[in-house]
Amino acid sequence: MSGEPAATISFDDFLKVDIRVGTVVEARPFPEARKPAFQLFIDFGPGIGIKKSSAQITVNHTLEDLVGRQVAAVVNFPPRQIGPIKSEVLTLGFPDADGEVMLFGPGRKGPDGGRLY
Repeated sequence: MSGEPAATISFDDFLKVDIRVGTVVEARPFPEARKPAFQLFIDFGPGIGIKKSSAQITVNHTLEDLVGRQVAAVVNFPPRQIGPIKSEVLTLGFPDADGEVMLFGPGRKGPDGGRLY
């Protein structure tokens, strides 16, 4: 991804993107994915529930360090078929110095399902 900023959007456009915090309750290998990835099962609390995500995070994360970790994800994109699973949310991250994904989440634990503002 480029370091250039994206096109300007309105605040109303930003509000359409529903970014929530959730806790990874299960993480599995995903050998069927084209690029190395994990399957994440993320609990977004009683209003949204547990959602699946395919995440290409195998360079900076291990299955063991994922369970119990809070992450941020877009919860209102349509599901996307990734190999044999439907990825229901887009888990968010930033690039490290080599361009590999590092997960994004809060610095302290908060309630699952909290919306970004």
